[in-house]
Amino acid sequence: MRGRAVHAVLEAVATQADEFVALRRDIHRHPELAFEEFRTSRVVADKLAQWGYAVESGLGGTGVVGQLRRGDGSKRLGLRADMDALPIVEATGLPHASCRHGVMHACGHDGHTAMLLAAARHLATQSRFNGTLNLIFQPAEEGQGGARRMMDDGLFEKYPCDAIFAMHNMPGHPQGRLLFRDGATMASSDNVTVTLEGTGGHGAMPHRAADPVVAGAAIVTGLQSIVARNIDPLHMAVVTAGAFQAGNANNVIPQTAELKLSVRALDRDVRDTLERRIVELVEHQARSYGVRAVIDYQRNYPVLVNANAETDFARQIAMELLGEEQVELQTRALTGSEDFAFMLEQVPGSYLLIGNGDGSDGDAGGGHGACMVHNPNYDFDDRNVPIGAGYWVLLAERFLA
Repeated sequence: MRGRAVHAVLEAVATQADEFVALRRDIHRHPELAFEEFRTSRVVADKLAQWGYAVESGLGGTGVVGQLRRGDGSKRLGLRADMDALPIVEATGLPHASCRHGVMHACGHDGHTAMLLAAARHLATQSRFNGTLNLIFQPAEEGQGGARRMMDDGLFEKYPCDAIFAMHNMPGHPQGRLLFRDGATMASSDNVTVTLEGTGGHGAMPHRAADPVVAGAAIVTGLQSIVARNIDPLHMAVVTAGAFQAGNANNVIPQTAELKLSVRALDRDVRDTLERRIVELVEHQARSYGVRAVIDYQRNYPVLVNANAETDFARQIAMELLGEEQVELQTRALTGSEDFAFMLEQVPGSYLLIGNGDGSDGDAGGGHGACMVHNPNYDFDDRNVPIGAGYWVLLAERFLA
């Protein structure tokens, strides 16, 4: 049975929800791409300063940190939200749709920012805690490594944290449901560009050429054997050839061809195995066709690993706030990636999900909440603003008790 104090938190946050829903929609109307979040950063910094936080802007380019200290407690908590949008043309037709053609908040970072800001005001004006609260508003989560940039700028040296937490909405799950997982939770993400250098020639005389197209086709087929024959079947691994570009005429064998691969894993050793086997297979397969392979293998986001103790703490907060029926204790791992993984390599913590809708509640929220992220019809479900904010408030109060 949830106590009066918990009900009071939810009620207090709910009374402010309309203001922060309006703020979320304002951010949605004015989306900004990675490292271009100048307007969003100013909005965040101004709000935090107004509520009494010590604010630093420009960390990692356009990142913002708000710090609030209370009492003489030694514990230090970090809460993180992301701020960047995506290069997508919005198709929702909503009144608060993006006013920037070709840029939209298609992943809910506007909602994540609004939830943490709503919690920030409550924690500054109505909460009691004993310790240091660090609110981290991160730029450039969408493939650009904003978390790493903030860390390179001294994030955790300037704002040490004993634990750190982040939340992301997830369509396909009931709105407002909180989902947790300890251990490996999101996949690593690596990008590989393979340039095949052959000898061009006339399509009618292929014996006088070294065809990079045939070599590339064999490589694409061969790559599928890596997951099937080199990775334990009980482990997740993905090798996707997303682009294969070569030539522009039907009777010309091109000089070069280019492959672009996406490589993902949920285990660090599997990630290493994938890299080793991809390089071996590409080089040897290319050589067998008489062409040369130049491989640019870029390791991007690491496996996101949630710490057991911090995840269990986060679960308990969710059950206290919403009750067991609204909490999934150990959800499935995701093959998507997230640069919060960099922060979790340095500070123990947990990354949790909040359901953005599964289509079971009719047209509530405009029907956009159940639409998958990175889709031009996606929108964050505003009913999650008070739930997410209330969760952050209770977690901070309990951690810094």
